[in-house]
Amino acid sequence: MASIRKRGNKWQARVCRAGYPAETKSFNVCADAERWARSVETEMDRGSFVSRSEAEANTLEDIIERYITDVCPTRRSGADEISRLRATCRTKLAKLSMAALTPKAVAAYRDERLKKVKPATVIRELAYLSAIINHARRELDINIANPVALIRKPPSPQGRDRVLSADEEARLLAALVPTGRRNTWLLPATILSLETGMRRGELVELRWTNVNLEGQTAHLPMTKNGTARTVPLSKKAVATLVALPRSIDGRVIPVKGNTLHAAFRKACKRARIADFHWHDLRHTAITRLAQKLPNVIELAAVSGHRSLAMLKRYYHATELAQKLG
Repeated sequence: MASIRKRGNKWQARVCRAGYPAETKSFNVCADAERWARSVETEMDRGSFVSRSEAEANTLEDIIERYITDVCPTRRSGADEISRLRATCRTKLAKLSMAALTPKAVAAYRDERLKKVKPATVIRELAYLSAIINHARRELDINIANPVALIRKPPSPQGRDRVLSADEEARLLAALVPTGRRNTWLLPATILSLETGMRRGELVELRWTNVNLEGQTAHLPMTKNGTARTVPLSKKAVATLVALPRSIDGRVIPVKGNTLHAAFRKACKRARIADFHWHDLRHTAITRLAQKLPNVIELAAVSGHRSLAMLKRYYHATELAQKLG
């Protein structure tokens, strides 16, 4: 039999069964405590009981903090993820217990975020949330269904095809010249991105030990798709690297990705360049490389793409028509 006792102004029910850890829960009304105890005993007798005590005792914020401590340090983009997850901790959703994390609550969070940010950002945030919940289910004994899998996701936007024009590039590079308190690493990072097509995360993780200036190559041991890649360097890229000071930590661009992103956004505003993101530098670079490397295999070796469908975006109809004559 379950034991029911009054503690302060609450009624505490405690259920003990062989083969199960003791389950305890407090209620305002004695009848509620008795009902809960009977239902738990019935489920234990049937062998279908699943404890939700951890889910009830931990909020989503608690789980995110555990994820930041245990998982983020092991991920390549962990530093960037931490700042995003800290922002999630400040939302109403993060204050809910894991047991109260229902599809309705997550859908409300989705709709609220769609009023403030673009669908692509919401899709990424929901993916992070789903990964965190799955980690909690596997590692932290949080027995809940993943509510993210049960809600409708915003429609995925089409891939961006924004390319930097020659005039915009000149204005942008002028706005990146380090004067006053401007970030001194932003200009060389932008030039390297335009010359190599490397992703921002790949660029800030690049180390001098993996750069061969004589052979004009930069080796990336781990990329977004999980494979290594060796990127050929143009003469302009080599000249940019030669002019860089060597940082004590061995990285070529010793700043965080989010720092580059924020400084780049301000530079675009100074240069009066609208609707241009850091990742558009990569699209611009690969579009230009596609003109020099008509062989798709060669282009894929430089860009790191594993899908022909993705590479088709960099061959524009106007340029193809000119080649046809």
